[in-house]
Amino acid sequence: MSADKITRRSLVRAALAASAMPLLAKAQERTLNSHQEPTDMRVRFSFAGRTMTATLHDSPSARDFYSMLPLDLIIQDFGGNEKIAHLPRKLTEQGSGPFGNEQPYDLCYYVPWGNLAMFHADYRHPDLIRLGRFDEGREALHVAGQFPLRIEIASPPAPTDRKLP
Repeated sequence: MSADKITRRSLVRAALAASAMPLLAKAQERTLNSHQEPTDMRVRFSFAGRTMTATLHDSPSARDFYSMLPLDLIIQDFGGNEKIAHLPRKLTEQGSGPFGNEQPYDLCYYVPWGNLAMFHADYRHPDLIRLGRFDEGREALHVAGQFPLRIEIASPPAPTDRKLP
């Protein structure tokens, strides 16, 4: 009887371990993909007579956002530390994951509502996917109010270490 219980326990443990493997693999994929590097995908945001640029990270969500451009949306204040703009459709969440180095001037995607979140102050929220960071003109995020917003592809920055002929 004792050997029979060990065998049953072993089988149950093995079955539980096998069923947990896909979940662990998915969690590892999300963690590994949450460390995003900047790309040459640059985006221009124009509203209230001001212009900002952002560099997108190398992620499926950022590439999906970039593929939607140009966009004409409404930008508005939200929560005292950000501006938001609702996208016409949800972005892919593939390869997304938690990140722990949130900073002002991050450009994020809020998964539950499907909107852009543009932070001008400290923040922390588990349902965000970081798309990139604002590079230039980010003081525009401090202009209070609701405005028409144009988002379009910006040309990549000019190389600075180029040798002249």
